[in-house]
Amino acid sequence: MAPFVSQLLAELATTGVIIPQPTVDHLCYRAATLQEYRARCAVLAGEGCLLVEGMIGGRPIATYRLHQPLLVGEVQVPCIELAAPKPGRVHQAGLEHIELVVASLQDLVARYSELPFKTGNILDTRNPDIGLMLPSGQIKFHLRSLAEVIADEVATGAVVAVPADYFEQD
Repeated sequence: MAPFVSQLLAELATTGVIIPQPTVDHLCYRAATLQEYRARCAVLAGEGCLLVEGMIGGRPIATYRLHQPLLVGEVQVPCIELAAPKPGRVHQAGLEHIELVVASLQDLVARYSELPFKTGNILDTRNPDIGLMLPSGQIKFHLRSLAEVIADEVATGAVVAVPADYFEQD
């Protein structure tokens, strides 16, 4: 995981984007099958504390706060997001993206207007973000950490529970 984070941060630097002391809030791993998803959940349960598992985009996503954050140089990555495959789609298993917390999404897009940011979620009311595809994966930028967003969703009842029979389709 550390080489993936390091590579994405290096690729970000080559674009000219300067984020001093980046806050890498989490990284995301996408499982190829529900069986792999469940197996990786079991492994992560031993490495961290489950913050939430809920339905997002039609499939379960679990987020774990690691007992020991992943260290990449001076950057700490406290959480791992594990995404199950979307029904009806074929996914390759692997690390997919990292997310950084920044002060302003609009300022980032304006400052680096030559970059092809994906801005479709910039106006989302709960958790706005922008994304930047790089050769090794995607970097997403948010205003709040995933752990903060999860705490808010749990407190307000916004988490959509995984149906009890969801994994019977394995």
